[in-house]
Amino acid sequence: MFLISWQEWILAGSGALLVIVYHIYLYLRVRRHPLSTSIGITNHARKIWVEEIRKDRRDILAVQTIRNQMMAATFLASTSIIISLGAFGAAFRPGTFQEVSHFLNFFGTKTESLWMFKLMLLGILFFYAFFNFTLSIRYYNHTGFMINTYAQNDSTVSDKAITQIINHGALHYTIGMRGFYLSIPMALWMFGPIWMLCGSIAMVITLYRLDQEA
Repeated sequence: MFLISWQEWILAGSGALLVIVYHIYLYLRVRRHPLSTSIGITNHARKIWVEEIRKDRRDILAVQTIRNQMMAATFLASTSIIISLGAFGAAFRPGTFQEVSHFLNFFGTKTESLWMFKLMLLGILFFYAFFNFTLSIRYYNHTGFMINTYAQNDSTVSDKAITQIINHGALHYTIGMRGFYLSIPMALWMFGPIWMLCGSIAMVITLYRLDQEA
């Protein structure tokens, strides 16, 4: 077990708490006022898209759109698993990067065990992103079959059911992207808790602006 300085606890803890509080706020806002957030607006837009696609039976457009989403999710899933494995590998091979990160660490704890722990957390974060991107691909794949099914009086392939499936895929895609965003303060933590706090503040400000517009 490694000892952590009080500066590390306060600065890194403040950065993590800021990110957690913001996402709790975002969750409540999406639940209560969905059309005031980009997530709620795009969910609503996908609902209208599904209805229009099925009404006019624009099968080719539907398949092309879903294919583009699946290609993006596949690329990001591949990227995240590669980074995750790289982080796990680097955690057990400390070297030059560790020396550089310790040199820039002005207030935090400078131990090899903590440095390895940070790298492992970064690897877990990207593995979590990979998991969500693969779930997104799964839901988009289901949507591709369902959206071209026009069975009458079948609730499993209704507009509402298809909208729920495609929005589930979009939700996991969003969570996967959040993993990439969160990797910024997490990676900055390698150089010290003050960098993590600054990165968390900058990221929350940026996400707030992005989450308030479509």
